[in-house]
Amino acid sequence: MGFFEKLKQGLAKTKNAILHRADSLFRALSGEIDEDFYEELEEILILADFGAETAMEIIDQLRDKITEERIMKGEEAKLALREILVSLLEKDGLELNLSTKPSSILMIGVNGVGKTTSIAKIANYLKQDGKSVLLAAGDTFRAAAREQLGIWADRVGVDMISQGDGADPAAVVFDAAAAAKKRGADVLIVDTAGRLHNKKNLMNELHKISGVLDRELPGCDREMLLVLDATTGQNAVSQAKEFKNSAGITGLVLTKLDGTAKGGIVFSLKKELGVPVKFIGVGEGMDDLRPFDPEEFVNALFE
Repeated sequence: MGFFEKLKQGLAKTKNAILHRADSLFRALSGEIDEDFYEELEEILILADFGAETAMEIIDQLRDKITEERIMKGEEAKLALREILVSLLEKDGLELNLSTKPSSILMIGVNGVGKTTSIAKIANYLKQDGKSVLLAAGDTFRAAAREQLGIWADRVGVDMISQGDGADPAAVVFDAAAAAKKRGADVLIVDTAGRLHNKKNLMNELHKISGVLDRELPGCDREMLLVLDATTGQNAVSQAKEFKNSAGITGLVLTKLDGTAKGGIVFSLKKELGVPVKFIGVGEGMDDLRPFDPEEFVNALFE
């Protein structure tokens, strides 16, 4: 099964939540479109976790488009909505910036969002793309984090640099950066602690790790990817805002989209943060986390 089919299956809950109501709404259109239509569509979008502001923006754009193009048929109105949704998820900055050798990716996110498996799946994706990948077990605070990452590294077939539990994460990254240079790795992916005693400690650790990479891999491209659990809905938006204010995140990894009827969170995140979603996950398989394609995503919602 291709990824698009998996994506359609993975978004089934969201699709059912949005389109079962929206379809009958569009089918009922005949002639001039009244305010009741816009109000009901806005409610549908909000219930699917698009967020109130984003839903209002979509409705305003749709109203303008319908007026300008004199749309009166349901299928034309639905097509107009699709075009607006794709435009909201513009493609700028969606691809990973990994042009230097080595490049680095810092993976951050609270415990339980699927960070470790996302690291493995991104490593697998990059490996399939012909890149050599090295992992750094920088989460030295959570019990068994190193062992879990090691199991995934073995499954993917990539090497991992680690130290003992409780080791200084910056020291692990120092060793990993040296190994990446020595082995000629294309990409170094660094796992970081999902939760320390307080936010200040967490940000201090990220700052130290970034400092090591600045010093040991000067000029290397770096991504800081925040992993979020789509099933947590607007809590994920709040979480992302906290991290954005404290750390220079360059992209988002949205996991467990197959487990929620609120896939509109993708639009809410883009609106609220202005940070691109770079990967989405729609299953447990190794190939079920893939680069985010706005057009493919919207098509999967509607087809």
